[in-house]
Amino acid sequence: MSRIQLALNVDDVEAATAFYATLFGTEPAKTRPGYANFAIADPPLKLVLLENPGQGGTLNHLGVEVGSVEEVDAEQTRLAAQGLASVDERGTTCCYAKQDKFWVENTPGGERWEVYTVLADSPTFGGDPGDGPACCGDAPGTAEPAAATRCC
Repeated sequence: MSRIQLALNVDDVEAATAFYATLFGTEPAKTRPGYANFAIADPPLKLVLLENPGQGGTLNHLGVEVGSVEEVDAEQTRLAAQGLASVDERGTTCCYAKQDKFWVENTPGGERWEVYTVLADSPTFGGDPGDGPACCGDAPGTAEPAAATRCC
């Protein structure tokens, strides 16, 4: 099953989690300090909340979650044939999950889109310390921007 991912920056992840749990009538699938992840069945949506004080109410990134590595590969091939450039990331850790993904670059509005599948759960938000900057724009609870190519 595919679903759209919407990743939002929020000022207070606990308050935002309570609001979205009420709005969508479901509890988050995963919570960690500064992070919540909803797998909403109806409408099919992956909602990711990233605590970034002072950035609340802003878009972090967009994505399409697919069910397998083969679907990631097929989408990357399809989009490349249409002339859309991408940045490949395989075996990356982001948003407490190991993932295979790619990022679509040069969108008309400048927003970031990822197409990804989750391979396994992870105890860390990003990779191991020293692996480079955190994913998803800003690490939860920090004001430090991260590299644009590592995310959930």
